[in-house]
Formats: sequence, C-alpha cells, structure tokens
Amino acid sequence: MKIFLGVDGGQSGTVAAIGDETGRVLGEGEAGPSNHAAGAEGRAKLERAVRDCVGQAAAKANLDAAALEFESACFGMSGGPEGKHAILSGLIRAARLRVTTDAAVALAGATRSGLGAIVIAGTGSMAMGRNGEGRAARAGGWGYVFGDEGGAFDMVRQAARAALRMEEGWGPETSLRAMLIEATGSVDANQMLHRFYTPEWERSRVAALAPLVDRAAGEADAVAMHVVNQAAQELAQLAAAVRGQLWKPGEAVEMAYSGGVFESRMLLERFRILVEMEAGNKLAAPQHPPHLGALLEAYRAAGMGVELRRG
Repeated sequence: MKIFLGVDGGQSGTVAAIGDETGRVLGEGEAGPSNHAAGAEGRAKLERAVRDCVGQAAAKANLDAAALEFESACFGMSGGPEGKHAILSGLIRAARLRVTTDAAVALAGATRSGLGAIVIAGTGSMAMGRNGEGRAARAGGWGYVFGDEGGAFDMVRQAARAALRMEEGWGPETSLRAMLIEATGSVDANQMLHRFYTPEWERSRVAALAPLVDRAAGEADAVAMHVVNQAAQELAQLAAAVRGQLWKPGEAVEMAYSGGVFESRMLLERFRILVEMEAGNKLAAPQHPPHLGALLEAYRAAGMGVELRRG
C-alpha cells in the first residue's frame, strides 16, 4: 500500500495526516509548534513536533512509525520552508518531499480547486492567493514585530496596551484590565506586561488569551469591540491586497479563512461583510483544514487527484 503524508507546522501547533492511495485518511496526529529551525533549541522543537505528530498519525493508522516510507509528503511551515528541507528529509523517508508555506497548504485545502484566496489568522496573520493562470501572491505574515496584524497575538497586545493605559490614567476604562490581570495571575497591568517579556510567556501563550478579548467585546466593552473590529478590518485588507494582485475588478474569486481568530463570531461576521463588499468575492469556510491541504498537495506532487475521506 502506498501512503502519503501531509503536515501543517505552525506557531501554535503541528498537525499531521497520513492517507492511502485512494484518498482515505488513515490517521491524524497533533504536537507542539514547529515554526522555527534556527538554533539548536528551535531545531529540537521542530524535530520533536514532527516526530510526535507523525508518530500519533501512524499509531492511529496501525502503521509502524519506524518503518514508514511515504510515496509523497508535503510540509507547510509557518515562517517559510527556508532551512527546513534538510531537517525534514532527515526525519522521514519519502520518494517525493515538498516543503512550502503554511499559507500554501491552507489554500490547497480551502477550495475544491486549490485556487482562490485565503486569510489565515492564528497566532499571526497573512493572506495568500492563486489564480487560474497559476500565479500566486501573498500579503502580510511578517511576524509579531513588523506585521501579523489581526492575529491573536496582536489582539492581545492591543488589549494589554489598553489595560496599561487605563491603569496609568491616560486611557478609557475597560474590563480587559481585570480579565487579563486575573488570567496571568498578576497584581496589576504593570506586572502583567513585565511577565509578557519573560520566556515563560512565549508568543503562543500570550496569543491564547485572545478569547478574553472576544468575550469582553461580546459583553459590549467598547475598547474590546474596537480591538475586534480593527482586527477584522486589517484581515480584510490583507484579502483585498491579494485580490488586487491576482484578479481584475469584479472577477469572481473564492475566498476562505482559517485560524483560531475566526472562532470569534463578531470578528468573522465583520470580516465577511468587509470582504464581500468587493464585487465578485464570495467568502466560505475552508473545505479542509490546512494539514489535509498539505496531504492534498502530497497527492498532487505525485500526479494524483483524489477526493479525501475519513474512515
């Protein structure tokens, strides 16, 4: 039996799927983040995450992880493929190995054809599109220092800044201050911000506080509502930037979204309104999650077109 592997490696976690030659998903597995490969610590995290998620998928498929040999494998990696191909080729055996971006595999699974555009908003954010001529374009995805607008980390950063401004007397009152202080076990916003600068509060842990912002917005906190609406607007701008690079005005484009930020109903609805204001855009939930998009890309790399099915 020929087997295929798809892996989505991100800032929040790494997910793998193993499929057979008919498109049946045999097993799936999850592990920790694998977005960095530079330095010994980053490489060790990547290797551990890949081994763990592929091992889990193999166990669920009743396959011996140590003896796995894939016909084709595709990895979509946050932060890009640079420096990761050599590492991954040492971890798995595959006749064909493709290493690309997490955005590429998210788009591959989002629409039936793999064409259109997708906005990804997890810990960070970016958008990617591919048109019928095979041209691709991206916008955003420049990390927490210079980009990632509308991502979970950015939302918490805006909320934390608002909490600090309230505490220091130069910002409006917001329930975010009390919520974030309680969630971080801090005595005040000052201590909270200092904790966010320590190794114990890595970006993914900070980003995991984003649902508190959504909760406060749902309770009509004006500051939280502004943060959520601003995030939706910035994500819609990423979609518009990709569309403008690849399609003519009014041309029909399938748009999709992916990532934990879109679990906010308020943000998603605002995002939908803004995206569909552009003539020709139609927004829908992705058909498959990114790790299954990676699996589809593994099949495509082998010249195979399949319909995925579980069980």
